[in-house]
Amino acid sequence: MPRTTPLFVDDDVPRRIPRLGDMTLADIPPEVGLFPLSGVLLLPRGKLPLNVFEPRYIALVEDALASHRLIGLIQPRWQEDEDEGNEAPPLYTTGCLGRLTSMTERADGTYAMTLTGLLRFRLLRETGLRRGYRVARIDVSSFAGDLNEIPSEPFDRTQLLNSLKNYFQKKGLNARWSLIEQMDDSLLLVTLPMICPFPPAEKQALLDAENLTDRVRVLQTLLDLSGPEQEGPPS
Repeated sequence: MPRTTPLFVDDDVPRRIPRLGDMTLADIPPEVGLFPLSGVLLLPRGKLPLNVFEPRYIALVEDALASHRLIGLIQPRWQEDEDEGNEAPPLYTTGCLGRLTSMTERADGTYAMTLTGLLRFRLLRETGLRRGYRVARIDVSSFAGDLNEIPSEPFDRTQLLNSLKNYFQKKGLNARWSLIEQMDDSLLLVTLPMICPFPPAEKQALLDAENLTDRVRVLQTLLDLSGPEQEGPPS
């Protein structure tokens, strides 16, 4: 009888890129496309939904899908609508690499996608534009620990959640507290910094925190210092 080829040979087909949990520093390219977004924070192991509609960032997504599926999310140092002429906004020096883990293309050609945070990076220098989006050389050697979750030192979870509730009340925000209270510490320390509407500089301080223990300290301080919105000049 003729030899037949098995229909499914998945175990013998090598992956083009490693699974998210198997990524190492060796899998990180030295150069990535950048997605500058002010006031948006992505942390390692965080999930960030994004709508992509500008042609240059549609091109960025297309190129990422065709290669390593990594995008460098980083904050500009000033809002793009500020009066700074036609120059591209300067960027903070630390960003977070996100991996495209889900994507839907709409009928109009725009994308709804999710970036899952992998590890932080240091921006070394920009190398120009590619199809309209900014490209830079990066260094991730200082952030190898982001690939392996290191628990924070014990912290006062009750105090943190009470401060969060006060912060949300001052800002007039609602939350599903039952879900937040059920999160384990690691998930809590990724989710809260990403969902709280802190100003860009404060978001950056959370990203720059060396480890989870430092992130707890920064987050607690920001929640405690955030006062109510001013409705007018002080009397």
